[in-house]
Amino acid sequence: MEIRLKDKYKNEVFKAMQEKFSYSNPMETPKLTKITINMGLSEAKDNAKILESAVKEISLITGQRPVVTKARKSIANFKVREGMPVGAKVTLRGNRMYVFADKLFNLALPRVRDFKGLSRNSFDGRGNYSMGLKEQLIFPEIVYDDVETIKGMNIVFTTTAKTDEEAMALLELMGMPFAKNAK
Repeated sequence: MEIRLKDKYKNEVFKAMQEKFSYSNPMETPKLTKITINMGLSEAKDNAKILESAVKEISLITGQRPVVTKARKSIANFKVREGMPVGAKVTLRGNRMYVFADKLFNLALPRVRDFKGLSRNSFDGRGNYSMGLKEQLIFPEIVYDDVETIKGMNIVFTTTAKTDEEAMALLELMGMPFAKNAK
C-alpha cells in the first residue's frame, strides 16, 4: 500500500529541510512523530449515547478505536464525578498518522466554510502544533444523516523539531494549509 504523504516526506520534504536548515546529521532533520485527536464530551455525563456515537465517529475518521477518557477529579459546579466518561482520544503513529494527515490537509480542511488557512500562532514553543475543528462533518467518512450532535475536536501534531520555525517549515512542506498573510 502506497502512503502518499510518507513518500512525499522521504522524497521531497526531507531533502528540502536538509537544504533549508543545513543539518550536519540526517537524524537531526525533524519529522512528524504522532497526531493526537481529542474530543471533549461534556454532555456524555447525561447521555451515554453521545459517547458511543463519538467513539464510532472517531473510529471512522482515524481508522483506530479511541480511548474513552475519564474525569480525574470531581467538580461539583459541573456535576462531574471522578471516573465519569468525559471524552475520547486517539493517538496515531506510523502509516495511520500519515494517512490521517493527508486526508485532513487535502480533503477535510478545504471543506470548511470560508477557510482561509490555519493560524501560524498555534505552536507551543517546542515544535508541536495544535488546532481545533468546530465540527466532525468535514470528514468524508461521516454520514450527515447519522450525526445526532455536532462535536468539535482538538488535533495536536507532535514533531521532533526543536523550534517552531522548523516545525512550521516541516508542516508547510508536508502540505498543511497555513494562512498566507498572518505570521
